[in-house]
Amino acid sequence: MSLQLTFWGTRGSIPSPGASTVRYGGNTPCLELRTADGWMVILDAGTGIRELGHSLIERSGGAPITGDIFLTHAHWDHIQGIPFFSPIFQRGNHFTIWGSKSLPTSIDRVVRDQMSPIVFPVTFEELDATIDFRHIAEGERCVGNGYEVRAFDVHHPGGALAYRFTATGTERSLVYISDNELGDAERYGPPTGWRDRLVAFVRGATVLVHDTTYTTDEYAQRRGWGHSTYRDGVQLALDAGVGSLVLFHHEPRRTDDELDRRVLECRALVQERGGALCVLAAAEGLTLNV
Repeated sequence: MSLQLTFWGTRGSIPSPGASTVRYGGNTPCLELRTADGWMVILDAGTGIRELGHSLIERSGGAPITGDIFLTHAHWDHIQGIPFFSPIFQRGNHFTIWGSKSLPTSIDRVVRDQMSPIVFPVTFEELDATIDFRHIAEGERCVGNGYEVRAFDVHHPGGALAYRFTATGTERSLVYISDNELGDAERYGPPTGWRDRLVAFVRGATVLVHDTTYTTDEYAQRRGWGHSTYRDGVQLALDAGVGSLVLFHHEPRRTDDELDRRVLECRALVQERGGALCVLAAAEGLTLNV
């Protein structure tokens, strides 16, 4: 095993708990990535990070909890769990929060502002854990504890990053693209070969987790909102020759039964196009070896 990935939040835009979302989950984006040596990387901090925090405290046995937190962008569904992440209230724990250099406001300002007294009862300055902030931009390559990470600017209102994590000393990699619009490139400026560069960034990944919020019909009414269709996600994965595609950022109203049908449709599309791609949908509690 090179990297191990666990899903704690899979839903897009807003939490959607209820009887119809039990199997795939109703929490907003949060993933836990572990290196071969056990170093922790958290991808996004939606409401799923709350349960992850409880699990980390149970597993730690009182030992300090440390890790990197990579935020794809600062939209509410990707940061709203931070104030409810229990380990940040414990002295001795240490986290580094990473964000995009190209945000209009620095990532530390965003995190501090969401815990200002006007919107939250506990201020950022009252937290007991040590929290550092770092920035990363497209084209940068950063080396962490047992992994290397690269970033790529994707199409989403306000900007967002894709991340590619590669286990040190191996070719096995995870590409995580939570919010990305593959279908309306014109909205994001003149053609610049962006999709070709995206395919090159994704190429050969062991696992691709990609935004597949909409059906084709739904997208026709939501063009420009910054999300992709199932068909577009499958086509990107096939073009880039990845091993597995994980459907992600589920539309809030999408039921478990509907997601089952979307998975079958995507697998049929792969077969129709002569690919060998494995397709599955992100579900809370799902663990994959990358």
